[in-house]
Amino acid sequence: MIPELGHFSLVLAFVLALVQAVVPMVGAARNNPSMMAVARPAARGQFVFVVFAFGCLTWAFMNSDFSVALAARNSHSDTPMIYRITGVWGNHEGSLLLWAMALSLWTVAVTVFSRHIPDAFLARVIGVLGCVSTGFLAFLLATSNPFSRLLPGAAEGRDLNPLLQDPGMIIHPPLLYMGYVGFAVAFAFAIAALLSGRMDAAWARWSRPWTTVAWVFLTVGIAVGSAWAYYELGWGGWWFWDPVENASFMPWLLGTALIHSLAVTEKRGAFRSWTVLLAIGAFSLSLLGTFLVRSGVITSVHAFATDPARGLFIIGLLVLVIGASLLLFAWRAPTLSGGGSFGLVSRETTLLGNNVLLAVVSASVLLGTLYPLFLDALNLGKISVGPPYFQAVFVPLMTPVVVLMMFGPYLRWKSDAAGAVARRLAPAGIASLLIGIGIAVAIGHFTWRTTLGLTLAAWVVLASLQLLGSRLRERAGASMSSRLSTIPAAWWGMWTAHFGVGIFIIGVTLVGSIDANLDVRMKAGEQIDFAGYHFVLRGVDSVPGPNYDASRATIELSREGRAVGVLQPEKRVYRAMGMPMTEAALDIGPFRDVYVSLGEQLPEGDWIVSLHRKPFISWIWAGCLLMALGGVLAVADRRYRRLAERQMPASAMQQAV
Repeated sequence: MIPELGHFSLVLAFVLALVQAVVPMVGAARNNPSMMAVARPAARGQFVFVVFAFGCLTWAFMNSDFSVALAARNSHSDTPMIYRITGVWGNHEGSLLLWAMALSLWTVAVTVFSRHIPDAFLARVIGVLGCVSTGFLAFLLATSNPFSRLLPGAAEGRDLNPLLQDPGMIIHPPLLYMGYVGFAVAFAFAIAALLSGRMDAAWARWSRPWTTVAWVFLTVGIAVGSAWAYYELGWGGWWFWDPVENASFMPWLLGTALIHSLAVTEKRGAFRSWTVLLAIGAFSLSLLGTFLVRSGVITSVHAFATDPARGLFIIGLLVLVIGASLLLFAWRAPTLSGGGSFGLVSRETTLLGNNVLLAVVSASVLLGTLYPLFLDALNLGKISVGPPYFQAVFVPLMTPVVVLMMFGPYLRWKSDAAGAVARRLAPAGIASLLIGIGIAVAIGHFTWRTTLGLTLAAWVVLASLQLLGSRLRERAGASMSSRLSTIPAAWWGMWTAHFGVGIFIIGVTLVGSIDANLDVRMKAGEQIDFAGYHFVLRGVDSVPGPNYDASRATIELSREGRAVGVLQPEKRVYRAMGMPMTEAALDIGPFRDVYVSLGEQLPEGDWIVSLHRKPFISWIWAGCLLMALGGVLAVADRRYRRLAERQMPASAMQQAV
């Protein structure tokens, strides 16, 4: 009966989502406190029932209840317990349930940490989130019931896709979904502001921390997914412009623009209409990503569903969300005019320029992702839009973004003197160009792409260090610890995230310029020199796993006669599905990775071995983590806590204490 209880719990959650969507919104329109008060208990009740349903589905997987169709398709009695649990979201229905749970978690967080927001405004925010929950729970119940039964039950399951039986897949989907769904909160705040007509700086200040937290989750989720593709897929790459990779990257781009636009709206009252459009766009692209993964219109290692009816449901929800939001925006457009004025040379101008460029980049990625789908749908032929297109479009558009990114912190709000700014930044600019050219020549890869990438990276790093130095000199008489402690967390967040961009660019540029790879035939006892390293294949042994059989190679790695390590790549065959998988082995260092994967065994007994040297590739993920850390520091700024305490009613303050 546990699966039936889970299904019934989803039905109750759907009913509460309807109540959450309707009653608080009506109460806010009528200024009825009792109706608005329904928002919090309805949201929390929905969360309880969705979590209970998720727990019931997890129980079915953990106990190998193969009378549940989802468990029979995505688990096996020999599957390790951790992958039985992650198998819950390694499929279409379970991943949607995880999405619904993430959305209910975000909603409960809003009810708990937004006591300082006026009741009518908060009721509208929670009501909008209830509308989104209603749509997704209806989708689950109508087309994607995770608790469907098999009668009679299967004797054994088909096992989870071997690609997903990896530690990266334990955390990647939850992080990604927390980012995706987190933009629903920014969307809800924007729609609530439009409904209430309150388009001042206050709503931007309320929305900004939520948007930043969602952006942090999405940043880490994308980074983990990229690292998983690097070591799990066996080809040594970290990004391939796969449609589903793009589906997560597009809302990240608009989310980045939204964070900066919210800052301007909060501080200067400008960009109000632009900020609202970005909030709508970021969440709409999150929904579009859901459509791409679950509609069956694309083929990808990340995609789940192949049922067109499900795709039609999601695209209907997408059209409804975008259409209703834009109609509301058009209705409220006259109230969005005005705001703080600013000159051509000002911090606002650089932020506006970057926002527009990020939106254009997102649109270009969207075009490259959807154009082949449109041609196919219209029977105009099949084409593939791959890395050459995206690189040709992405690099020219992102170059001015990186340049303007470091001009912004040096400029004053409203207006500044162009000559003074140029004099402050000219040394860093000239030094960056010389460093970029010098390193490109030194590594023997003097091309425009390498030189441009290294110059931009040097520009970000040098300008960031110069900015930190000037900030510390503001209190020259104080001790270093005192000067560091007086800098707000929000400033440290900005600085850390920008510095992370520079680290990221270094990794991308160098791994794309001077990496090396070689496919060789080797048998036991053979050795080969490659990229300054000495490889010796000691042998290949048969090793049984819990639900697979593996051929494990033992390769000794040395450099200049000094042992570096032992690498043990595997070629696995999963018993239930008969699916072969490559498990690469890595020797990870701060300045390079040595990457080895085991290919097929030839009739003569030799093995195909792929050898890679990846310089500075770990800097890619280090840069991403620094960006995410910057977001965490920004959210931790004390002014948000002081604002909450100042605006919290006395009764709520006592309850919180």
